Amino acid sequence: MKHLASWLSPLILLLLPSLAFASTDATEWIDLTSHWVGYTAISVFVIGYILVIFEEQIHMRKSKPVMMSAGIIWILIAAVYVNNGFPHAAEVAIRHNFLEYAELFFFLMVAMTYINAMLDRGVFDALRSWLVAKGFSYKTLFWLTGILAFFISPVADNLTTALIMCAVVMAVGADKPAFIGIACINIVVAANAGGAFSPFGDITTLMVWQKGLLHFSTFFTLFIPSVVNFLIPAAIMHFALPSGTPNAETGEAVKIKPGGLQIVGFFLLTIITAVSFHNFLHLPPVYGMMFGLGYLKLYGFYIRRFKEGGPTGDDMDDLDLPPGSDDKHGGFDIFDKVAKSEWDTLFFFYGVILSVGGLGFIGYLSLSSAYIYGELGPDVANILVGIMSAIVDNIPVMFAVLTMNPDMSEFHWLLVTLTAGVGGSLLSIGSAAGVALMGQARGSYTFFSHLKWTPVIALGYAASIYAHYLING
Repeated sequence: MKHLASWLSPLILLLLPSLAFASTDATEWIDLTSHWVGYTAISVFVIGYILVIFEEQIHMRKSKPVMMSAGIIWILIAAVYVNNGFPHAAEVAIRHNFLEYAELFFFLMVAMTYINAMLDRGVFDALRSWLVAKGFSYKTLFWLTGILAFFISPVADNLTTALIMCAVVMAVGADKPAFIGIACINIVVAANAGGAFSPFGDITTLMVWQKGLLHFSTFFTLFIPSVVNFLIPAAIMHFALPSGTPNAETGEAVKIKPGGLQIVGFFLLTIITAVSFHNFLHLPPVYGMMFGLGYLKLYGFYIRRFKEGGPTGDDMDDLDLPPGSDDKHGGFDIFDKVAKSEWDTLFFFYGVILSVGGLGFIGYLSLSSAYIYGELGPDVANILVGIMSAIVDNIPVMFAVLTMNPDMSEFHWLLVTLTAGVGGSLLSIGSAAGVALMGQARGSYTFFSHLKWTPVIALGYAASIYAHYLING
């Protein structure tokens, strides 16, 4: 049992990283790894994360337990440091943690606002309507939704992409639950694989890029391994698909509202702006994203004033009304799009970053880093990261790796980016896309229907790693 514990403890500790503790004197750090505060902090975080895992069963949003755990952990840390005569050490550390979170928060808020604006303009509804009305066969729809998920997720997030494609397969496969189930598995794998080769495709790739560990263009060397990860399971699942063509929906085609395509263009321009800020001006990408939000706000004013008969909402108090207008309802309101951001996800990131930052400040990083990357080596360690991300959310796992900051080559940073991105496809609970689709396609796509295809998905996972070694090694 003792030997087993020595193997398991470093793997568990990989989930408990440290964000860098800077700007304080080295003498102001206290090792609490063997202190009751350290043990209590670990227990609080584990309990909170168990509640996150069972979010669907207990009907509690995932942000609540981790936000509470973050508060409790830092209260314990601060109390110890104050009692030992270092009243400002915890303050400096938590400010560093919060800055990490703030950059991620505003970056994602802008992206979510753009996605919500596109939803409001009917961009995705029009795509879904077109696919449904074309009368494609089950096999064609299987491949179309998978390919679209693969190529949309690098720009939009994999969660939104998966939900849109799932809506398509549910609309055409209402009388074929087996088709819905296997198509949803394909969509989850495709969305996660597509997000792995783009800095914007997944939270984990975004974190790696913002840390400056990989250049923007370097991520695209993972394109072929990501394609392999998607194609191998899809090709095998193809033989289990039903034959025939579903009944086409006869409803009126959905049209994109005024400004929809232009907003798509402004979103792409915002991404270019963020990349340019980072590459040419050496400013954090989040500032480019906030600048890009200005594009949307100004264009939103144009839509209200010239496309919808007058502004509403946020601009009512700014006297942006055309002469004689008193319209106070409806229309395109940019702050309404901000309000519809996925706040539970944003606050979940707060809880995770502050919780694991506190646990790391306690001193657990040194206990895991030496074993995971020193004894096992970066190859085995990074492959294990992907497997663990299927069991636990890939965000804290990737934070562990980033904050350990092991001395790795660009090849190995790409490897961990790939495995953390696609490893969540191994189980339905391993990614936000999988969890969301279990709710959207309840009864047709389940944990066990996904688990049945896990060996096939694992084959794609192994093949993508091999492809990375073959192409980028």
